[in-house]
Amino acid sequence: MTHEWVANLPDNDWRKDDPRFQEPRLSSALALVERLRTTAERLGTSPGTVAVAWTLRNPAVDGAIVGFRRPDQVDPLVTAANLRLDDGDVAAFEELA
Repeated sequence: MTHEWVANLPDNDWRKDDPRFQEPRLSSALALVERLRTTAERLGTSPGTVAVAWTLRNPAVDGAIVGFRRPDQVDPLVTAANLRLDDGDVAAFEELA
């Protein structure tokens, strides 16, 4: 997801009117996405896997409900339960969230 991607959404796309896809929230979300990407690259996994691992690390969370579009997306996210994030990454995610 990028500013350009959001700007090029079709006019009838529901995200055009959603405040989460407009400034200032859009830039905040994109900063978090970028941090998830760089962490995923360092750990050799996907940003989605890192996001699910971060979610599962929260003691108030018992499980994550994740949607898939393709079967090949399932296996990487299943590994999120065993992915260990360091405290620095988690602190950065929390600051950006």
